[in-house]
Amino acid sequence: MQLVETHTLAGPVGDTVPPPFTVAEIFTQVRLDSLIALGLLVAAALYGYGVHRLRRRGDAWPTGRSVAFLLGGLGSIAAVTVSGLEAYDTTLLSVHMVQHMVLSMVGPIFLALGAPVTLALRTLAKPARRRLLAVLHSRVVGVLTYPLVAFGLFVANPFVLYFTGLYRYTLEHPWAHEFIHAHFIVTGCLFFWPLLGLDPLPNRWPYPARALLMVLSVPFHTVLGLTIMQSQTLLGGDWYPALHLAWADPRNDQVVAGGILWAGGEIVSVTMLGILVVQWIRQSEREARRIDRALDREEAAEQARAQAAEQALVQAAEQAAPQAEEAATEQARLAATQVRPQSDAE
Repeated sequence: MQLVETHTLAGPVGDTVPPPFTVAEIFTQVRLDSLIALGLLVAAALYGYGVHRLRRRGDAWPTGRSVAFLLGGLGSIAAVTVSGLEAYDTTLLSVHMVQHMVLSMVGPIFLALGAPVTLALRTLAKPARRRLLAVLHSRVVGVLTYPLVAFGLFVANPFVLYFTGLYRYTLEHPWAHEFIHAHFIVTGCLFFWPLLGLDPLPNRWPYPARALLMVLSVPFHTVLGLTIMQSQTLLGGDWYPALHLAWADPRNDQVVAGGILWAGGEIVSVTMLGILVVQWIRQSEREARRIDRALDREEAAEQARAQAAEQALVQAAEQAAPQAEEAATEQARLAATQVRPQSDAE
């Protein structure tokens, strides 16, 4: 498989090429003026407000879900979109691949584990809750969240992006660049939410089928990563060479980028498979406890019925005893009455 090379002259015209990439640059070039940064702040505020409302009325909300959503989900997305990494994502392909992995896999997994839809359903007013449920059960959401459809989108998107001129287009147009970031997040959520999420979504497959789908996603990242590593054609055409960076070689950086995609995809896939297995075990334990409780209730009901029957017999016997004694007394009296005339006649 060969990458499609675009022949348009490259180079971020008018842009200032950043200094050599270092760890310090990640913390010193923070950018908070993007739409994604605004979206992250709004999402964090809404989630925090929902948790506050639940606790104010005395309802519990697991701390682990809040940590997963705010730190694991929104935090990981912020780490690659508003930090210094964002300043280098059009300069180094390897940095872009780190963004790709976090936005499409790491962030969506933790967002799904945060169960924001469940939180919304528990805090919204009835009209808003009905509208949200109508959206969740709509035909569009049902199709997009169907595991095979979400799997196809999740797997096909990177191939379309990198093996066509679309990637070069995102380098040249900032709005397309921002859009592709949001696209990574959305496709990742569509794939992971029905598989790992705790929210009430349609098309929920049983755990063995979910595990199989996750295993099937691993080879695609491997193939994509190896193809990028071994390709002699640079992604983005001559965009990266035209930067004339003395501290980075575009071809070597592409090899690193392919390795990140390959290794990162396998690491995240194994991790999410582990999360799924843990959920599977917990669900089995809950089901076993549910069955035990049902059996205990049935046994308790049987004992109650037996005790009630025993008490009924005792009560019947107690009620029958005076009547039997009275009948015996009456019989004795009658017998005595019949005997006395015979004695007088003699």
